[in-house]
This record gives sequence, C-alpha cells and structure tokens, in this order.
Amino acid sequence: MDTISSVDELEELIGLPLDRVRRKVRTSLSDFDRQWLAASPFCVISTSDAQGRVDASPKGDPDGFIHVLDEHTIAIPERPGNKLAFGFHNILENPNVGILSMVPGRTDTLRINGTAQIVRDAGFFDHLVVKGHRPRAAVVVAVEEVFTHCGKAFMRSGLWQPETWDTDGLPSIAMLSQTYTQPETPLEDLESYYGPSYAERMYRE
Repeated sequence: MDTISSVDELEELIGLPLDRVRRKVRTSLSDFDRQWLAASPFCVISTSDAQGRVDASPKGDPDGFIHVLDEHTIAIPERPGNKLAFGFHNILENPNVGILSMVPGRTDTLRINGTAQIVRDAGFFDHLVVKGHRPRAAVVVAVEEVFTHCGKAFMRSGLWQPETWDTDGLPSIAMLSQTYTQPETPLEDLESYYGPSYAERMYRE
C-alpha cells in the first residue's frame, strides 16, 4: 500500500480547503443550529480513551432530544442499554468528543466537537423525559466547534432513497444474538424477544 505519512503529502493529494469552507467552522450554536437540533432524532457520538482507542455510539430519541442549554452547551440523554458504556468510560479518561447529528431525508449533517462530562442529574433533566422515563445520566458537551457538513456522502450512498435499500440475506438481530452471545437460546425465542414488544421496553431498565 502507498501510504500517506506527512501533512505535506496529504495536502498534495487532497488540496487545501477554500476560505469559505474554513469560515463555516464556528465556536457557538447559531439559531439555525438550534433549529436543526430541534428536528434531529439521531446522532452518533465519537469518543476515545487515554490511549486513543476510539468508539462511535449511535443515540436516538424523539426530535429535539439533543437539548440545547445555551449557545455553547448541549446535553444528550442516556437511555437504558447494554451497560457496556464504552463512551462513558472513554469520557472519564478523555473528555474530547465529536457528534454527527442527522435529520431523516436531509443529506447535510451538523457536526459538533467539544469536551464532555457525565452528569447524574440536573434541573434540565425534566426536559429529557420520554414516555414517563427520566434519564439516569446525560452527556453534557461544551461546544468548541460546530459546522454543517455537505451532503455528498449521503447522496453517493443513496441512504434516504428506499429504492436503494436491500436487506435481503442479512442475518437478523436474533440470529446475531444466537451466534455471538446466546447460543443456548432457541432462535424462535430470540425472534420473539426482538419482536414488536422490544420497542415497548426501550425506556425500561
């Protein structure tokens, strides 16, 4: 493989950004950013530990779940999950995080970089209640960089175009669970567990 090992080599290969591209990187949330976050039901938050090992975790809730505290601060509620908490462990070692916020049907995205802390409780948790469930923690991020990312990746992938979707042949979550974590459990039991009732249990421990 012909690898890149210096900044000069990288810049020679991909070039330098235009001034107008550099100007899009801001240090605080604008009114437009607030509108975007109010419409976004999904994001991916990236973290890394003290050794630089990286994790990217999807987060989702009803529109506006990324709560804006002020122009420099956002909060992302934590919901019940598998309790591995890779991202939380990383934040305790290295507070730097990157967030990619998406809105279904939009090919552009909002990117936010900053430093995070884990909050057990705060008054704004009252605004994070979903289906009667208050989060037991939230990631509060001090915004350092925020910018809109163009839609080329989504357009190239056809992500929001149903005619491009093809999941035939992919193993179900039940099959994956039986293969990797619960080989002793009958497949039909796992399919029942991950069936319609699964969505009803999402906010319960």
